[in-house]
Amino acid sequence: MRMAMGMAMGMRGGQGLLAVVVAGGMLLAPGAIQAQMPVIVGQQMPDFTLPAIQGGSVTLSDLTGKNVLLIFPRGRVGDHWCQICHYQYAELVEPEKKLNLRDKYNLEVLFVLPYGEEMVKEWVEIFPHQMQVIEGWKNPPDDENLTERRRRWAATAKKVFPMTFTYEDGDVPVPFPILVDGEREVSQRLMLFTTNWDRSEVEQNIPTIFVLDGEGVVQFKYHSQTTFDRPEYDYLFNVIEKLIVSD
Repeated sequence: MRMAMGMAMGMRGGQGLLAVVVAGGMLLAPGAIQAQMPVIVGQQMPDFTLPAIQGGSVTLSDLTGKNVLLIFPRGRVGDHWCQICHYQYAELVEPEKKLNLRDKYNLEVLFVLPYGEEMVKEWVEIFPHQMQVIEGWKNPPDDENLTERRRRWAATAKKVFPMTFTYEDGDVPVPFPILVDGEREVSQRLMLFTTNWDRSEVEQNIPTIFVLDGEGVVQFKYHSQTTFDRPEYDYLFNVIEKLIVSD
């Protein structure tokens, strides 16, 4: 996906990457008394356990020995779901099918949404509609009569969403665990959860991505300034490849 780099990104020991400039902190296990503080590059991502919409639960410490791509999508935008968030998930599904990304990079990919189970189920079920919306942006009907603003948006959408994904209702592939953070145990303690961001007053997370090494140490962090500044997966996989080489 062609997007500009985010506000805070870097890799400990990496070359040619931007350093993270965010205040440090730590996240304690759910149930403990915890301060709301961010986690930065070089710090341990403390343990958490969250239920997965696919069934069961995921405990971060159970993934020790694996690299982890930990993604906090935005979720809601005003009265609708963020289409970019769905595209971000779909964009990983095809490479996983063809290249076995998790085996190739000794990787687990986790998506965390700050909503209850029913809302997260809705997030999955709405995939076909979200992909249709994106295609409508890219290829609007009656394009000969578009306003100049709408024409520019169509051109932007084609750059931001270069791939096309088509899903049928009730048949959405979800190979990567989608975690239910309904109590915001994780999202709030990492200071990601907010009710007012990017001109949208609604319960949402500020889009954030962490890359953790096999010991659970944060080696990369991206914290969004806008909806459209998310790093490309090719960049993130380059970061992960450096982790594998350094092991």
